[in-house]
Amino acid sequence: MLTPSLALTSIAGATPADWEVSYWDENLLQGPPPTDPFPQVVGISVHLTFAARAYALADWYRRRGTVVVLGGLHVLSCPDEAAPHADALVVGEGVQCWPTVLRDVEAGTLRRVYHGSFRQAYRDDPPPRRDLLPRRSFLTTTSLIATRGCHNRCGFCYLATDGLAMPYQVRDVEQVVEEFRADGQPYAVFTDNNLGSRPEYLRSLCQALRPLGVIWSAAVTIDVTDDPSLVRAMALAGCTGVFVGFESLAGENLVDANKKTPSPDDYARRVAILHDHGIQVNGSFVLGFDHDRPDVFERTVALIEAARLECATFHILTPYPGTPLFRTMEAEGRLLHRDWSQYDTAHAVFRPRYMTPEDLQAGYAWCYHRLFSHASIWHRRPTDWRAVPPYLAMSYLHKRSNWFWHQLIRHRLTGPVWHPLVEWTRRRHLRFRHRLEQRTLPGAQTRAGSVVSAGV
Repeated sequence: MLTPSLALTSIAGATPADWEVSYWDENLLQGPPPTDPFPQVVGISVHLTFAARAYALADWYRRRGTVVVLGGLHVLSCPDEAAPHADALVVGEGVQCWPTVLRDVEAGTLRRVYHGSFRQAYRDDPPPRRDLLPRRSFLTTTSLIATRGCHNRCGFCYLATDGLAMPYQVRDVEQVVEEFRADGQPYAVFTDNNLGSRPEYLRSLCQALRPLGVIWSAAVTIDVTDDPSLVRAMALAGCTGVFVGFESLAGENLVDANKKTPSPDDYARRVAILHDHGIQVNGSFVLGFDHDRPDVFERTVALIEAARLECATFHILTPYPGTPLFRTMEAEGRLLHRDWSQYDTAHAVFRPRYMTPEDLQAGYAWCYHRLFSHASIWHRRPTDWRAVPPYLAMSYLHKRSNWFWHQLIRHRLTGPVWHPLVEWTRRRHLRFRHRLEQRTLPGAQTRAGSVVSAGV
């Protein structure tokens, strides 16, 4: 939990000025929400795997007379399940509904269900209330979102949930840059599903960010490398890392999932383009597709090591309720249960086609064990010696030091401890950018020094 979710701070930003707002995130390990002063209204964003905890909190508050409003994606996909635990549900986009909900509370006319549309101009949303965040608890409080939606509609992705009509929209570049500047942090994380869905918008955003001298990371699809000049613009604007959903090495799986992406045979070449511009890659891989056989685990890790991905995230294929994948699995009788707490991409909740659920879960665990072994970490080290020390520090502070993060988060030390490294990374990246500016764009032979971000 290194950066704050925008869900609650965005709702806070839409709250009328005559209401007092407080923020509480149980991921920060500070215990249950405080009760003094006792709230008149509680809004809870319900996440699939934590639905039971959300309902327990909602029931506790309602027994004591608080008005409880539930929203979030799980409410959209399972409204009948959520309804008994709330005085009102917000189905769909919540920011635009929230002022109406509070005015209805004041007037005593609260409705059971409110519907929000994602078709309203995204640029009209108020900025999030970052002033409510406990800044010591986060690596950075500058979680940003510039775009909404994705040009893909993968059948396993939550964006494919029934009723989630989310057209791709962008905010004004000036809005995004001003939010970055106003929060006063050297590092930001873009939480967009795919910041690169519109390449020319991303290029304009990079041009505006470049003068700030900051660093940032974002999720993109690997086709961002179609145009190396765009990757160069990202690097010169401060991009130090990207999260890329490669998903699978089998083209048949990508076709079945309706994922529009370059051929897996071209992944390594495209990763090299990002590396050549000093951008680290955190690759995301989904295990358990219908064309996956027991060798999928070793083949996936072999690609990660050959391409020298700095980091990777593995997910067991998980049929989220309301998605095409869920409907298919349900119709074929392959779902094992509906215990949502296990629908966390770390547990097998369905019967794979070519292996047992136990084999799938064991293979998933093996992938992480191999990836964060000393041998794999060393094998994936950057070719530029200048980037090796920070890469090793990042690798050992990530999955091999969970106890350390637990202590930092619990004692609200994440910000104070991490800030010097973030600032060192920013200064190092400024020097790297200066070297990159000297390179001739087409076919330059000079290797750019890879920069490993302070954040993963």
